[in-house]
Amino acid sequence: MSAKPLAELIDDCIAPALAAQGFAGRAIVSLWPEIVGERLAARSRPLRIDWPKRRPGPGEAAQPATMVVRVEGAFALEMQQLGPLVVERVNTHLGWRAVGKLVLKQGPVAPPSAPARPAPALEAAAAARIDDQVSPIADPGLREALARLGRAVAQRQRQAGSGRE
Repeated sequence: MSAKPLAELIDDCIAPALAAQGFAGRAIVSLWPEIVGERLAARSRPLRIDWPKRRPGPGEAAQPATMVVRVEGAFALEMQQLGPLVVERVNTHLGWRAVGKLVLKQGPVAPPSAPARPAPALEAAAAARIDDQVSPIADPGLREALARLGRAVAQRQRQAGSGRE
């Protein structure tokens, strides 16, 4: 049995929540800055995709969906002007004309999470002990992954212990 990337496990966990909002996967939500650019992404977030209620009949073209995006109040006018470009970028990312219209909802947009500050270095003795424990593992990828996990656990225990003093 091989290890699965964390992204695959996360997809299974958040898929029902995203599906309830009309998203087929996490791509639009997680890649929003790459789709629309950092400047637009800093002031907007995709909320949901509203798909047409009626299925197309035989020979009819499918109607595109409406994407609902939250934008900061002062930025709404600019986002409205850039709406066709955003729709084009989303459709290009998806590979088909899924979205036909953008609806803007004004409201606060949470800033992207700040990068975590680096944890203090682990003591050499603890790092050596962890490396010794994982050394019998033959697969180098698994060995390194377990060593990283061991170091992270040791650092967390160390931080929790120093917080009690």
